[in-house]
This record gives sequence, C-alpha cells and structure tokens, in this order.
Amino acid sequence: MKLTSLLENIDYSVLSGSTEIEINNLVYDSRKVTNGDVFVCLKGYNVDAHRFAQSAVDSGASVIVLSDELDLKGVTVIKVDDTRKALAYMSANFFGHPAKELISIALTGTKGKTTTACMIQSILQAGGIKTGTIGTLGIVIGDKIYKTNNTTPESFEIQQALRKMVSEGCKAFVIEASSLGLKWHRTDGIFFDYGVFTNFSNDHIGDSEHATMEEYLACKKILFKQCKLGLLNRDSQVFEDVAADADCKIETFGFSEQCDVTASNGELTRRPGFLGVSFDLGGFDNYRVNVGIPGKFNIYNALAAISVCRRCGVDKNAVLKGLESVKVKGRVEPVHVSDDFTLLIDYAHNALSMENVLTTLRKYNPNRLITMFGAGGNRPKIRRYEMGEISGKLSDLSVITEDNSRFEDVMDIIEDIKVGINKTDGKYVVVPNRKDAIRYCIENAQKGDIIVLAGKGHEDYQEIKGVKYHMDERELIAEIISEKI
Repeated sequence: MKLTSLLENIDYSVLSGSTEIEINNLVYDSRKVTNGDVFVCLKGYNVDAHRFAQSAVDSGASVIVLSDELDLKGVTVIKVDDTRKALAYMSANFFGHPAKELISIALTGTKGKTTTACMIQSILQAGGIKTGTIGTLGIVIGDKIYKTNNTTPESFEIQQALRKMVSEGCKAFVIEASSLGLKWHRTDGIFFDYGVFTNFSNDHIGDSEHATMEEYLACKKILFKQCKLGLLNRDSQVFEDVAADADCKIETFGFSEQCDVTASNGELTRRPGFLGVSFDLGGFDNYRVNVGIPGKFNIYNALAAISVCRRCGVDKNAVLKGLESVKVKGRVEPVHVSDDFTLLIDYAHNALSMENVLTTLRKYNPNRLITMFGAGGNRPKIRRYEMGEISGKLSDLSVITEDNSRFEDVMDIIEDIKVGINKTDGKYVVVPNRKDAIRYCIENAQKGDIIVLAGKGHEDYQEIKGVKYHMDERELIAEIISEKI
C-alpha cells in the first residue's frame, strides 16, 4: 500500500520525506517494527511512544507519524494533531474498511454491555446472521476467542478483527464501546449502523480514567455522533442529556409506555436446566419472552438486544430462540450437571460483584445457595475479608478454595477470607484445591440447590508464582463427571 492511500481522510503535514512510498505494515509498538513499517507515536497515560521513535527508525521504520516535534533523519515524518485518531483512520484504510461490509453495532453504558452483546449475537445467529463480537470476553468469531488487553482494543486490532470476521463469513459485528475506548478514538473510522446506550452509574473515576462524572458521560455520548441510529434506555436518569446531544436518529426501550420497545410483567423463571427471567414485549410487537440469564435487570439488556435485532431483519422465532438459549461466558453461566440442582460459573471476584450475584440468586428461593470462591494473591487483604463476610451473610454454605494465588501461599489467603466469614454465622468448609472444591460442591449438592463457582468466570488459567497454568472450570466439571461414571 502507498503511504498516500494509508493517509486518506486524515489532516496531516509532511515534515520530511515523501508520501509516494510503499509501506509494509502499520505499527504502534516500537518492538514490533520491521523494514518498511509505519510507526505511530501514541500517547498513553503512562507512556509516550514519541520516546521510542528513534528506536523505530533504527529498526527499519520508513515512516514516523507523530504529534510532537522530533529531530529524525532519513525517514518520512508525518505530523498530525492526534496520533490516536490518526491510527484509527489509518487502520481502517489499511484493512480496507471492513466495517462497511458488515452490520455494525456498538454498545456503551456502565453495565450490561457484555451481556447485551451476547444476546444480540445469539439472536442474530438464530436468525442465520453469523456475528462476531469484540469486548470483555475478547474477540469472538465462531467458536474461537482471541484475547485482548482492553474491553475496546486499539483501533488497529479492531480493524484487523473486522477484516478477519468478513473473511470467515460474518455478516454483522457487535463491539463494546467503553468510555475510554471512545475517549481514545479506538472506534474512530467506523460509522456504526446502530449505537446502544444501556445505562449510566458511578464508575471509572480516577487518575488514569475520567476526572469527573461529567467527563465520563461526555465520552459515552461520543458514540451517538458516529452512528446512524441510537437506541437508548429511556428509563436512564441521563436519557434526556444523551438524546439532546445525539447527532443520530433516536429510538427508545424501557418499561415506559412512551418507548418504542417496552417490557411489562417481568418475573423470575426457574425450571430444570433453566434459570432466567420472562416478560411481555410491547411496542412494535407483542409476545412473551424468556431470557436464559437470571436477574430482572437483564430485561433491560434483552430490550436493548431486541431493539437492535428487529432492525436487522430477524423474526420473532429468532428473538425467542436467541434469548432463551443465550449464554454469557463466565457471567452466571449455567453448566448442566443435573436437573436436581443448578450449577453456575461467575466472574464475581470482589465483594460488590459477589453481593450483586448472590442477592440476585437469593430471589430464586433456592433450597441452599452454595458459593465456592477464593481470592487473588498480592492484592489488598481487605478484599478477602469483605468477600468472606459477604459470602457468609448471603450463602447457606461457603466453600473456600484457591484462586490466582500469585506469589502468596494459598492457605494464608484462605485464613484471611476466614477472618471475614467468621464475622457472620455462615457455614463454611475449606477445600484448598479448586478441582476438589468443585467436586465437593457437586457430590454434596441437594435437590433445589443453586451452586455458584465464583471468581474465575471466563478466565481459563490459574496464576501461581508468576506462571499461568491452563485451567478452565468447564473442563474441570467435565473431568469430574467423567471420573464418576
């Protein structure tokens, strides 16, 4: 590709060299530079890649894209106002604008993005539309998951993933557009067909994230300046603010009769092999919906998913099938072992997330609520105390085990958890080995129990003394069952 083609739709100035040269690759990590590459100097919170520009030149880069003045010799130097924004547009150019070949859907909001993305994917695929996702769980294409460092990866990884989705037959994609992803221009260069706003609450305030709640919301609102249709939660306290600043057409969902897509008569649903919620859909159509994920808050996520998917040409049957069968890896994910009890895998790894999931599951009136969990090593001890106390208060039985112990002794971590649980009247047992702890839960389960394996969720590793070992709880469960046969 010629440099001139890579720089299309970007405001830039040429400080030295020529734009008529052929380039090899687009790189923003100086350690990955090879001959003929374009190196983009990104500025992060902790690192400014302008420091590594000369190193990139020494490694063979033929072009440096920067925003600060640097004295570089024997290389084409392109100056832009914002290198992150430039990277996004260059990445889209480099991969041939794959988003234009797909139905493009972006989700923003404090909570619910991952679950809503999985719901949309499940519905669309039930309707025959192969759909890739990008978000907390990584880049998901078919049965393959490619891990990423951020909920919303760098723009180059996004465009690379979209090109791969197209090549593997996807017709749509869903991306979780985090506030930081939007702030740092990672989704620039894509004009989305649909943008979704789930909700807004206090989060992500700090030195490396957002200075104020106002800035946090402002970053969320960026999405609705780069999409054709905005689908907003009308029940959110910031709905009017988001809608007022949007440059796109707006449709709404929620419990209010003013919404385009509505829900009513929501109730918790439990039967053998199914733990979820149901509601009456209203607005554009009327029928009863069953969602295979527990918690009434998931009605909002389902409404968001339906709002998008009805615009994508799928029918009622796809909506019903997709929502009833949806699974979110590591988020109250059911693993069927027996019709007598329910076994769930969840990512809850701190007191707040544990309290949320256990409070939700309590509402299903289980015979017993059993929580198996550990705590991470080399982390503040107060987290362990708090987790122990929450589980002791909300669980009928806590099974205390290992998690990512890192450089600490597992038994020391367990003793810290016991400090918290001993503040309560909660019953507990200690089973240090995680596989043995899962086996204990299964073998001692009673009819009507709900068992939560908390802490690992979608993770497929265990970190011990600086080494990550493969460990997927789904595989452990399958091994335990096979050993019993």
